[in-house]
Amino acid sequence: MLRKIRIAVSIFFLLFTSILFLDIANFLPPDLFGYVTLFQFIPSAIKFAVLFIPSSIGFIIILILTLFFGRVYCSSICPLGTVQDIASHIANKKKRKKKFLYSKEYFWLRYIILVVTILSLFSGQLLLIILLDPYSNFGRILAQLFNPFINILNNFFAFTLEKLNIYSLYPIEIKSGYFIAALFPFLFLAFILFLSYKRGRLYCNTVCPLGTLLGIISKFTIFKLKIDKTTCEGCGVCSKVCKSECIELKSKKIDFSRCVACYNCLDVCPSDAINYQFISSGIVKQSSDKSRRDFLSKTSLFIIGLTTNALSQIKIIPQKESKVAVKKNSVSSPPGSKSIDHFTSNCTACQLCITACPTRVLQPSFTEYGIFNIFQPFMDYKTNYCNYDCTACSQVCPTAAILPLTAKYKKNIQIGKAKFIEDNCIVKTENTACGACSEHCPTKAVLMVDYKGNLKIPEITNKYCVGCGACEFACPTKPYKAIYVDGNLEHQTAEKKPVEKLDQKIDYKEEFPF
Repeated sequence: MLRKIRIAVSIFFLLFTSILFLDIANFLPPDLFGYVTLFQFIPSAIKFAVLFIPSSIGFIIILILTLFFGRVYCSSICPLGTVQDIASHIANKKKRKKKFLYSKEYFWLRYIILVVTILSLFSGQLLLIILLDPYSNFGRILAQLFNPFINILNNFFAFTLEKLNIYSLYPIEIKSGYFIAALFPFLFLAFILFLSYKRGRLYCNTVCPLGTLLGIISKFTIFKLKIDKTTCEGCGVCSKVCKSECIELKSKKIDFSRCVACYNCLDVCPSDAINYQFISSGIVKQSSDKSRRDFLSKTSLFIIGLTTNALSQIKIIPQKESKVAVKKNSVSSPPGSKSIDHFTSNCTACQLCITACPTRVLQPSFTEYGIFNIFQPFMDYKTNYCNYDCTACSQVCPTAAILPLTAKYKKNIQIGKAKFIEDNCIVKTENTACGACSEHCPTKAVLMVDYKGNLKIPEITNKYCVGCGACEFACPTKPYKAIYVDGNLEHQTAEKKPVEKLDQKIDYKEEFPF
């Protein structure tokens, strides 16, 4: 029974977490993101440190469940864990696949990784969390590998249906960042599938710092799986199905720090020798009756209870290449992230915001924030620009690296300032009228002023600029832009441009002209 509940819960979290990253049409309501990611341990813990609000206590619930029943997060809630279980299940279906056997833990490797990860956190570095956090790795796998594939499928069917005069689907432009942004998730997925195929949950019990941390807590768990030595027949069936390789037949003991609470052993034991037992003051009491299992079942069930803007590049094609290189002091972090420091200190690079962004202006970084903050999203204005009234990224961030915003408040946040390089502008270099930057500026911080003859050239009033990047994206000059956004290290507040009132007075007493 417990195994079936575990499978149901794990499929629930796997499916719903996957849907968040694969929603290419931005159909899902923002509130759903918070509910689904509530129980992801590391994002929840970081969010709790930033915002002490009810939606950030998911990790506390996980800690309580771990203190009662062991590593139920690893078995039921972690989507990457479920992926490993699927790989192990496929491996077990192969006739030549050997069954699991007990193996000793890689003690030093396991705890050194945990200690180094914790020390790096205290030093303000999230690199090891970015590279090893199971949820963030799962997010990058979906965002960089599966999301583009879903886009390709969507476009294929959209073009096919269009030929039949059916327009229920529309093509979506695929935006891609660095090659390494997709290479790392691919290699990680291959690595995790290989380990799962060969050794079950070896990654969780050796490499994953969260698995090791929860394993330490599991040593003090109130209810533990125990083998009743008097009824155990020593058949070894339990050890063969233990994906954590933590059941030692000789001593008939379970290493509960490595047990991921999959309950496979409970399901196959012919003599019912393995049961949950109450551990208190060193005294082991039988606690495997129906009421105990019902309580655990109800607890598990309780857990369950809980359009792209089409802005195209300007059709003006420069005849000459621009000469002056763009020198940005900083890239821009997403609206709501307060500052570069706040963002890089709290983002685990799960890239949920990237998949939620309707324009895909958010792209995974490589060295933009420094190598220690690799894969954290930045505003890539070569790819697109930020919609003036969009707050999607702030609504889905599970760690509060991007704080929730209203559309009204977001319109006043200045994440960067536009800079103009006159020597790159085709108005000067080719004596050609343009004005693309001004046309697309939502705040009219960029205006066209008289230049030569009938030509006009851009002029920037930075106090009105919000740093959305529409001007940079629209600028046709290559390889260097004539106008670009230089990111603010600390986000500022842009002024609202006063609305010009018309001097013309309308006489409403006159008859309507038509």
